[in-house]
Amino acid sequence: MSPARRFRSAWQQVAGQAASDAVFARLSGRYAAQGRYYHTMAHVLATLDALRGAGAEPEHPAEAELALWYHDAVYDPQRDDNEAASAELAARDLGEAGVSTPVVARISALIMDTRHIAHATSLDGALVADADLAVLGAPADVFDKYDAAIRREYAFVPEPAYRAARAAVLSGFLARPSIYQTDGFRRTHETGARANLARAIARLQPEAD
Repeated sequence: MSPARRFRSAWQQVAGQAASDAVFARLSGRYAAQGRYYHTMAHVLATLDALRGAGAEPEHPAEAELALWYHDAVYDPQRDDNEAASAELAARDLGEAGVSTPVVARISALIMDTRHIAHATSLDGALVADADLAVLGAPADVFDKYDAAIRREYAFVPEPAYRAARAAVLSGFLARPSIYQTDGFRRTHETGARANLARAIARLQPEAD
């Protein structure tokens, strides 16, 4: 199924027959913006595939999918409110399509769960957050491409500063009792994610003189 059809399917389940083509075109343009090397449409599609293979069904599947479509719609590595801005964008589009306030609020909350700073308070939030982190537990070559793409997105950061900041972020995930919040992702991704993170952190350590 093409990306446009996948989006249309989720959109129509949530917003009825409200026009989706213009919304998809705007989202596609955002994910194709200059300077994105990982946070692209390919990432969105990978999270959707991960969600469908999670081993648990979301309570509101179409809402979870729309949250993933929007979760990186706003992405600027020099700002720290990307998720909030993405949630606001989703709320505006869905509101204009006549989606009810409770549904918009649920989708916005799911997008905010991809900040990964606290455990999600719902199963759908946990599944969305885990799907967003699925790349951490991907095969080593896939993880390494992701890791390199993130560096390209932060090309404006000098190497020593990037190494320190990136190591801190990855170490934070590795220090958690569990990287993933749901049983399915823990079974399929946890071991690989820990190996990938440890390897990436080792690469980031300052080279010996």
